[in-house]
Parts: sequence; C-alpha cells; structure tokens
Amino acid sequence: MKLSLFILFVGCVAHINAGVYTQRFLDQYNKIHAASNGYFSPQGVPYHSVETLNVEAPDHGHETTSEAFSYYIWLEAMYGAVSGDFSSFVTAWDITEKYIIPTTADQPTNSFYNPSSPATFAPELDHPSEYPSAIDSGVPVGQDPLYQELVQAYGTAEIYGMHWLLDVDNVYGFGNSPGNCEAGPSDPGPSYINTFQRGSEESVWRTIPQTTCDTFKYGGTNGFLDLFVQDNSYAEQWKYTNAPDADARAIQAAFWASQWATASGQISQIQSTLDRAAKMGDYLRYSLFDKYFKKIGNCVGASSCEGGSSKNSAHYLLGWFYAWGGARDTTNGWAWRLGDSAAHFGYQNPLTAYALANEPTLKPKGSSAVQDWTTSLARQLEFYEYLQSDEGAFAGGATNSWNGRYDTPDNNLTTNTFYGMFYDWEPVYHDPPSNRWYGMQPWSVDRLAQYYYVTGDSTAQALLDKWVTWILSVATINSDSYQLPGNLAWTGTPGDLHVSIATYSDDVGTGAATARTLAYYAARSNNQEAKTAAKNILDVMWNNFQTDKGVSASEEREDYSRFNEPVYVPSGWTGTYPNGDVIDSSATFISIRSFYLSDPDYPQIESYLNGGAVPTFTYHRFWSQADVAIAQGAYGLLFNE
Repeated sequence: MKLSLFILFVGCVAHINAGVYTQRFLDQYNKIHAASNGYFSPQGVPYHSVETLNVEAPDHGHETTSEAFSYYIWLEAMYGAVSGDFSSFVTAWDITEKYIIPTTADQPTNSFYNPSSPATFAPELDHPSEYPSAIDSGVPVGQDPLYQELVQAYGTAEIYGMHWLLDVDNVYGFGNSPGNCEAGPSDPGPSYINTFQRGSEESVWRTIPQTTCDTFKYGGTNGFLDLFVQDNSYAEQWKYTNAPDADARAIQAAFWASQWATASGQISQIQSTLDRAAKMGDYLRYSLFDKYFKKIGNCVGASSCEGGSSKNSAHYLLGWFYAWGGARDTTNGWAWRLGDSAAHFGYQNPLTAYALANEPTLKPKGSSAVQDWTTSLARQLEFYEYLQSDEGAFAGGATNSWNGRYDTPDNNLTTNTFYGMFYDWEPVYHDPPSNRWYGMQPWSVDRLAQYYYVTGDSTAQALLDKWVTWILSVATINSDSYQLPGNLAWTGTPGDLHVSIATYSDDVGTGAATARTLAYYAARSNNQEAKTAAKNILDVMWNNFQTDKGVSASEEREDYSRFNEPVYVPSGWTGTYPNGDVIDSSATFISIRSFYLSDPDYPQIESYLNGGAVPTFTYHRFWSQADVAIAQGAYGLLFNE
C-alpha cells in the first residue's frame, strides 16, 4: 500500500467517536487521568504503578521508567486520533523532555568526550559476589562513528535520550531532580536513580540502588562507585542508561501521531514535537553498536577482538541499552559512551526503523541516520527469521560478547550465528530468564504487525502468519474467557528451536498487547479468526476485570518471599543511604529499603514471610493500563466498531 493511500485510510477512521471500542478507550483514558486514581505525580510524571508496594524491574511502584513515559506518549497520540485534539500528545513529550531526558546541567562534561576512545573495557562477571571488577585499559576498543555527525547536526555534545529509571517521589532521598545532584531528601523529585549494575545474574532482589550523580555524599568512602568497578582512583561523576525499546516506542507513537494528525489536517500543530522524536531516533542509533564499538562477528577474546571503525561495529539491532557518563569536574573533565553487544528480539521495533528511514515528518538530521535505519529495518526482519521457532514463537537473541567479556561460546553456538553473533536463549539477564515471560512476544510482534499493516511487507507477513497460527493454537480464547501463555520454556538453537508453555495467565497487559497484534494483522491480511480472537480478548477483559481505577486481574506474588534475600556487599564495605539505612555485608533487600516497613500493604508481606498465605495484589501498572486503552482504541479505529 502506498503511504498516500495509507494516510487516506487512517483519515477515514481517525475521528469515529461513537464506536464501542473507541468509547472504551475514552473510558479507560479518563480513569487513567482521574486525579483520584493516582497514576500521575504532582509534576505530571506517570508512576510505574498506582500501588507503591510493587517489586519487578523497578523496586518500588512510585518509581517510573522510560517504558511508562513511552506508553504515556502513545496514549496521548491515540487520544488525538479519537478526539481530534493533539495538545496532550505535545504535553506528554514536554513532560518527558523535562523530567527523564537529562538536561545540560545533568550531563555537563560531554564536550570532553573522545570518540576515538569511547570507554575503558570492564568485564561483566558471573555473579554479584565477583564484583567489583577491574577496568582494563589494555583491551582495544573501537571508534564512535556517531559523535561528530550528531554534534554537527544538533550543535551540542549532549545525548538526547531517556534515562531508564526515576524515583518519582524521591523515596530513596538522593535528590537528583533535573538540574540537581544529590540535593537530598528535601528534594521533591522526581529523582534520577540507578539499580541494576552487576551483570546478568543480578535480579531486582539483589540490586544496590545508587545515585546517578555521585559526589560521595551518600554510600561509602567512594560513594557507590567501588561497589561496581575497581579503579586506581575515584572521581565525582554522573551516568545514565537508556532502554532502547522505550525510546523506540515513543518514536513509534510519534509516527502514529503524525499519520493521524496529517489525516485531520493538524500536522503543523505537532511538527515541532515530531522533530524531537526524530532527534531521539538519531541518538537511539547508539543502541545499534557493540558495547565497546568492537567489530561485529566472531568477536572472541577481549584482547584479540579488534576495535571497530566506521560502521563495522554496528549490528544494527536494538540492543538492551546504551549508556553515557562523565566527570563532574568541568575544568578537567572526561566522558564516556557505551553501546550494547546483546540484542533481544523483544526489543526490536521494525515500525520505528521504517518511520525513521521513510517518514518525512520524522526525518533525523544526522547525515547517515536514514541509511542506518534502513539497514536496521532489514536486519531486524532477518533477526526475527533467525529466532523464530518451529512452532512460531521467537526465542531470545544474540550477542557479540559472550558472557559480557567476549568469551568463547559453546561449540554448538559457533556454527549457526547471526552475522557472527552468537545465539543466546536468555540474553542480558537470567533471574528470571529474559525470554521466559510471554509478554516479550506480543510486545515485539505487535510492532511487527503494525509495520506489516502499514507496508504489507511479505517477509513480515510470513513471520506473522506463523506466529499467529502458534498463538491461536496454544491459547484458549472464547467469548467469556481467555487463557494466554504466562511463562515459556525453550529448547534447541536456531534452525531447530522449540517452545512449550510452562504456565498460563489472564493478565490484561499481555492480553491487550496480544489483541492489538492480532487486530493489526487481521486488518491487513483479512484473517477473520485473528480478528475474532482479538475482539474476544478485548471483550473479556473489559467485561470481567473492571476496577475503580482501570482494568486489572488479581495476581499471586510468590516471589515476594525474597524480601529477606541477602544482597551481596563485599566484606568490610560500609555505607549509608540518605535515610540512614546501612549498606554492609549483612544487607538484605528489605534492610536497605526500610521505607517498605511503613507501606500500607507491607503487613501482607510480613505475614507471608512468617508462613502465611501467598499475597495477592490487583496492580494498576501504567504500561498495562495504557496498553488496555490503546488496544481497545486501535481495534475501534481499525474496524470502525
């Protein structure tokens, strides 16, 4: 379908307000925005969840993630499509830029960055107890081919990307609100914060939350730095980590806003916001490169694997992260940047790559950006093909750095590689396994389905044909109930990959993503079975899981038995948090999070830890509640129902 015809089509459906499903979107949207329901902070920042006691990737419900911001932007883009008013889409991007994209003051020494020496190698180790690891300046790293291009395009050395995590209410008390560095507990927040730092075996239960801007005011003698890396000296510094799937989702939402606003003659009202989305896409290219800009392919041996030059260090896939940081000293400063060697299928976003390569309203300024995203689109589709199981689901990902230190993988992984990158069924993190959760499937395949809906790409169709056949065969979807996979189990390697269902779930977030995937696929392929299944999922969750605050199913949390789990701290290391919680070798998850002891839901945890029943919660996660709204609205727009 030509893009002009596609715009004409969305124009025909962009303002149908009376349909059942677009009305459901508005009903859910209004619940999310009702002040009494508690989805947003006083500053307008979306919380990870309404409920404060919530431990998963964030370790507190009133933290938030770049993921939540990206869903917020998407929610407001669809509100524009349904209502004809795109002002809240612009506001959502304004709030994103103000609170989760570091300002000039938050990243003050980028001008000292040397793209010929982006960072110093530090190996990832197998267990938190092996840290701190020593940096090794003797290991060759590659050259950063993006820096000069981006400086020329935007006139600044700063990064324009979201940091992944905010302590919205400043519960930890670091006080890293935009423009501040360790202002302390009196800072109202939101405050930049870091948690995960110590390799693939570090679960949320084993993290030591730390400040993004370390002046040694909190933590130990060297702040938090010597818990994570061993160096000859420690300097006051700042550091941020980007979650590329979230930035890509925000750009994906901007693409839809562009289409819907164009169809209604309002593109001029949001073009400046689309320019910012395109800028984010320019910097998102850092996630397309090896962590240390080493050459892609058969990169074995940290010392023997060569550093890359130009674009031969690009795998062109959306990696798990990119990161950047530098000194606080603005006179004798330094700065560093990292890509990521590992790519998970669940982070890929072919629609975003397509948009950045082809959509005129989202054209990045970087001179090679369009070509990079054109290459990335093709590479992502190849990645899906490489990782698709015999049954149809997608498995794990691949890495250019085995074990995070360029080790030699097992022999069975060296024959069928992806551009010389090694298959990894659980890339990035292992506790829990990163490809166990079914939600990774519809999150990523939804983007593939949207890309297929826009373009009709035959490769995408073939991948979706197989995936849709699989999910319809393993799920139970009726007009009065649905059961989708909860956790998956995997065997084999690419070319002989197999998936089975370990558990089932009626979760509304993954349900909404699955329904939307089926809806976009059905709208392009005219597959009536997929359309009916999408409709049934949306109807069941709407009719059965209504709450005062949204749409949510209750869930048992057996993993909350880990509240007393030890957190590794090296013997003799002692530090404190702003609230006085002590960090030492006796630390546990709860001992360094004493704020939970006064949480109104903590008695349920205490009872469970003392031998009582598994606690049950009905959570209202922002991403999940937005996903419900967006899925209902998308179905209404696609089918005029």
